[in-house]
Amino acid sequence: MCQYSVEREDGVPTDWHLVHLGAFATGGAGVVMTEAAAIVPEGRISPQDAGMWNDEQVEAWSRVTRFLREHGAVPAIQLAHAGRKASTWRPFAEHRGTVPAERGGWQAVAPSAIAFEGYAEPRALDRDELPGIVEAFADASERAVRAGFEIIELHAAHGYLLHQFLSPLSNLRDDDFGGSLENRARLLLDTVRAVRERVDAPLLVRVSATDWAEGGWDVEQTATVAGWMRDAGVDLIDVSTGGLVAGTTIPVEPGYQVPFAERVRQASVPTSAVGLITDARQAAAVVDEGRADVVMLGRELLRDPHFPLRAAAELGVRVDYVPAQYGRAPFAV
Repeated sequence: MCQYSVEREDGVPTDWHLVHLGAFATGGAGVVMTEAAAIVPEGRISPQDAGMWNDEQVEAWSRVTRFLREHGAVPAIQLAHAGRKASTWRPFAEHRGTVPAERGGWQAVAPSAIAFEGYAEPRALDRDELPGIVEAFADASERAVRAGFEIIELHAAHGYLLHQFLSPLSNLRDDDFGGSLENRARLLLDTVRAVRERVDAPLLVRVSATDWAEGGWDVEQTATVAGWMRDAGVDLIDVSTGGLVAGTTIPVEPGYQVPFAERVRQASVPTSAVGLITDARQAAAVVDEGRADVVMLGRELLRDPHFPLRAAAELGVRVDYVPAQYGRAPFAV
């Protein structure tokens, strides 16, 4: 869950990130994953995004990972490049859309010069720039391991750069990175292989299984590419949806994205499920019924950082990782 809280605009995580993420560890989460950390400055969604492109950021993230491990959680990081959705005002700013250069914004890049609705038109990336993006993801993954992260997730969902290459709605290239499914998946697969060569940590990829738009990316393409990612060394696919096209109609209801995780899992690829999973028994059923291997929580943990401890009590599961400091306030079984 992006926090947009690096007020110095240098990508270095702050006390906010330590307390924000640390609360989930003390609340019983098994894995605590950061917000999208940009692999390069121009890959930030907003100027206030966190990053993983230099050693100062490594040192600051190390403080966070130490705390998470000390309190029983596995530290994970999501690495991202926002592509055409970069250089935008953070959601709680008074403005909307693209941040102008005179206010600290920059030129966004994308597979093709097609703007996301309400944002400035991006510059289409040259063919010879793409290896540098792959290298930046690999460099960031190495820094992440040095910072103490034990799981790496590549963000290829929600309309960000890797997703933009996957979708025929945002990728109109006529070179070997556009056109066919194999070509549109090339940048993602090149990135997966480069990261896998550089780090030995479990590797996850977050995908949007559908654009919810006619002629766009869909779950069958997702399942096919998920198999290719598995063969390239990905350990789990984190299945979400949407984010590429503004104004789409999405049938939001509890667990509405779980069927997409289930379909990808049918392709013999481990998956995680997300999307309006807000109840302990609902989450347990997703795993128990074999619809996904893992459930990940975002907004529900923002509402209740102690959801995992509450869920354990509701499900009658005894846990030994309740912070001793909170022992006098057990959740009722």
